[in-house]
This record gives sequence, C-alpha cells and structure tokens, in this order.
Amino acid sequence: MTMTEPGRDTSAEETREGRDTITGSRLLARSLASQGVEHMFGIVGFPVYDVARSAQKEGLGFYGFRNEQAASYAAGAVGYLTKRPGCCLAVSGPGVVHALAGLANAQANCWPMVLIGGANDSFQNGAGAFQEMNQVEAARPFVKYAARPDSLARIPYYVEQAIRTSLYGRPGPVYLDVPNDLLVGEIDAAEVELPSCCPEAPKSLATPESIDDALCLLREARRPLVIVGKGAAYARAEGEVRSFVERTGLPFLATPMGKGVVPDDHPQSMAPARSHALRRADVILLIGARLNWILHFGRPPRFADDLRVIQIDCAAEEMGANVAASAALLGDAGRIVGQLNARIEQELAGAPESTLMGSEVADWMAELEAKADENRGAVDLMMDDDSEPLGYYRVLREIRDAIPADAMIVAEGANTMDISRTVLGNGQPRSRLDAGSFGTMGVGLPQAIAAAVAEPGRRVVAVQGDSAFGFSGMETEVACRFNLPITVIIINNNGIASGVAELDREPLPPWVYTPRARYEKLADAFGGKGWFVDSLVDLRPALDAALAEDGPSIVNVMIDPKATRKPQKFGWLTR
Repeated sequence: MTMTEPGRDTSAEETREGRDTITGSRLLARSLASQGVEHMFGIVGFPVYDVARSAQKEGLGFYGFRNEQAASYAAGAVGYLTKRPGCCLAVSGPGVVHALAGLANAQANCWPMVLIGGANDSFQNGAGAFQEMNQVEAARPFVKYAARPDSLARIPYYVEQAIRTSLYGRPGPVYLDVPNDLLVGEIDAAEVELPSCCPEAPKSLATPESIDDALCLLREARRPLVIVGKGAAYARAEGEVRSFVERTGLPFLATPMGKGVVPDDHPQSMAPARSHALRRADVILLIGARLNWILHFGRPPRFADDLRVIQIDCAAEEMGANVAASAALLGDAGRIVGQLNARIEQELAGAPESTLMGSEVADWMAELEAKADENRGAVDLMMDDDSEPLGYYRVLREIRDAIPADAMIVAEGANTMDISRTVLGNGQPRSRLDAGSFGTMGVGLPQAIAAAVAEPGRRVVAVQGDSAFGFSGMETEVACRFNLPITVIIINNNGIASGVAELDREPLPPWVYTPRARYEKLADAFGGKGWFVDSLVDLRPALDAALAEDGPSIVNVMIDPKATRKPQKFGWLTR
C-alpha cells in the first residue's frame, strides 16, 4: 500500500516542490495503525509530542497517563485482551526506564505489546545529549525484539517486523527506539510503502503421535487432572476446552487468569480442593499453563513424586520445564484440544460415556468432591462472619453478590488478590486480570483502564489492597478524565499484609501505612465519586451506589488490620 491514499488527513504534511511530504512522527503513527494497533498509552514530552497527536489523527486512541510505568502495564494488558499489541509511548531517558517495568511484566506473562521510546537526535550521540542513554540495550533483556529504524523510509518496515515478532511464536513485548531527527524529519510520501498488516499468528497442530501419547496417558491414569492456564484464555480455546472437560468427565483446576475458560461454577471444577488435587494427581494435562512458581514447579511436596505431565504449549523451549513432559503437544492450545476432542469422538463413535472415565477416576472425583465440600464449609464460615472490624472474606462476599455476572475483575494485592480467587467467580474467559506470572504490584488500576478501553461499556471492578492501590493511585485521574466505567474497591488493612490501628510505635514497623487513609477522596478530587466504609451496614449500599455510577468510583473499605486468610496446608512458596 503506497502513501498516496485518497482522502487522507494531510494536516501534518507539507507540500514541497509540488510533492506531498510526511513527517517521521506521522509515518510512525500510520505504520502502527496499518498493523492493527488501536490503543496507545503514555506520556508526551520531548521528543514524542507529535507522535501522540499523529496517533490520534490516524485513528488510535491515545490515553495520557501520569507515569510511564502504569502506561506500560496497560499496553501489555490490552495485548492480552485483544490479541493485538497495545502500544506504550515514552519520552527519552527516564521515560523509557520507567516503561521497562511493563516490558518485564509482559515478558513474564507472554503478552504482546510494543514500547516506542523517543530518543535524542542521533547526530548528538556520545555528546551528552538531553536524556541520552543506550535505550535499545536497556530494553533488550526484556523483549523479543529491540531496534532503531535506520532511516525515515524504513520506519514502516521496522514497525511491521516488531508487531509480527510480538505476536508470533510465544507472544511478548518488543521495543522500537526512534530518535528525534527521524521524528521531525520529512520524506516524500510517494517514496514510502506500508507493508501489509501482519495476520494473526499461524495456529499449528500437534503431531498425531503426541495426541496418541496424551490420550494413552490419560486412559492409564487413576487420578488425572486438567489444569487450564491463561495461555488457553489467550488462545481463545474456551469452546474446545469446555467440550474436552465435559466429554471426558475429568476434574480441572484453573490458574488465576485461566479462570473462566471453563466457568468457575462448573461441577467438574475442583478449585476448592486445589491443594489436595495437586498433591494427589498422578497425571496432569497442562493446557497453556506453566509449571512455574504459581504451580509450585510441579514438584513435591505439592505434587506427587511419580507425577506424569502432558503439556500443551506454543513454545518448544517450555516443554519439560521443571518436570519432564511425558507427552509434549506443541502448537496452538485451541487447535490441539480440538485434535484431542476429534480423536475421542472417533474412538467413542457416539457412545454416551467416555472411556477416560473409568471406575478409578470416578472414585477420584468423589474424593475431590468430598474435600471441596469440606473446604467450602470452612470458607463459608468466614464469609458469614458479621463481626467488626470486618475480615477479607465477609467483604469479598458482599462484592461477589453486588457486582454484575459479566464484570471484568482486576485483583491486586497480597491477601486481597489471593482470597478473591476463592470468593469471586469468573464465568467468562479473559474476565480476570491480576499480578500475573511476574507477581507485579502496581498493575491494578492500569489494567483496569486497559480493560475499560479494550471492551467499551463493560463494567470493570478493581479489587485492591491499600498497598496495591498506592502504586498507581494517581491513574485515578486518567480514569476520571476519560470517564471510564471502573469501580475500585480498596480492602484497606492499613499496611502490607497487615497493619496497625494507630501509629503509636517507635520505630514504625516497615509494613504499616497511615491508618484509615481516605483514598476514596482521590475519586472526588478528579470528578468521580468516593465512599468510605467502616461498618457492614454501610458496605452493600456503598457498593450498589458505586456500581450504578457511569464513570469511575472508589469504595474504601476498612477491615481488621490483623485480618488474614484461611490457614494453608503449605506455605506460599514451596522451599
């Protein structure tokens, strides 16, 4: 596609000797738009003012943030939710440094995003230019691709290469470094060609032999378990995964962001018996999940000594990580689970029952259901505890009952996030965002903004601890400026993991914050609405009123500074 498109906006272009010219900023924005990038988050300043203006003229939504770190978190979340990279725009030097956090977060989560970093004029390199630094090398450890365009004419080439690299193989972040002389430079529009928009990444299939190996292992298993990860959610594999679970009758667990691929309230979900299921399973089928710290590396004592693993992943290098894969199915999660379903149907030839559900597996299901009922009883007691000051479970129960069934839930914090996985259910895929594989604090409000941008009109509920909210709390102004339908609910215990009722000690414990801090006033300050709640009788009315608001709101809920979660059989990290 050439740059001589009829009817384009030429307000940023000039005519020289009768020819149209285009600036580097406009060409960069147009190249991003041509590759399907729709959302840009960032902060303007030298040398990227005109990049943001040009992005708006090319049809991208630009959302000016208060810190590049938060903007970069939003760009990664958009990549996960839309399967097209979100873009973060950062000024040179410190701006790029701040945005590296989002690259690291996206890398750990395998989310596509692109960071565009402005830079000093290239002819000033080495002279001590304003905010000069080697930004390409600074970004390289956190990205799949890092480059600086070598000429104005080749900006579209580099943009296409970056976006394609971000999407193909294991998704991840990329970085483009653009010096000021390229951004302000001009080129004859007729000399520039825009590459075609790179299509969605190819969806490869597993080998027939690996499909046979996987089904053989499942037939031999006495205590099989399916684990559904966020890779299955990203792959849009929900239809295939639900069909597989229901046809086989196998129990399943979801990782935090795998929740909703199969609804949490499905009768085969064994989430309430998670520890027991992991410890006792003899064969585990991983669908887009990794045996990292979230799944305790797949090792004893959290898992059985003789565990066998069937692994579905899009990255060959992930196969056998921490635990050797007895069957490795390399490719797209949806396509591969579809292959498993087709082979099962072929073998069963319409029979009503699955051969994978033998008598031993039925006993296994009964064992898990009994454990799940026992654990539900313990949680129900805590959710029904009306004593004040309130505890986590009682507050989360009220949130669960108040929020819409299709709400996007963003959870962040320590106990707040962990306990919310138990209490707040997800019935749809990609309906939960949290600290993710990198365990990043500060992502809550940026990810809430990303969700509101990516899925307009959907209610976003951000449930955060007071510590978590503090990382990116000023982004409340962004949510208010764009009047986004975000309800922030702060479960406030006056500190990190625990707090104090009064600041009456010397020295103050390192983990405490100001008791009863009035965070909800940030919403009031920027045009939203806030509620302060310190009693059960006021909680539900405040939640209902906040959720009825068209724009942003904050409900700041005081809880017992010493409130905690249900006792765990194993520590947080298995050592």
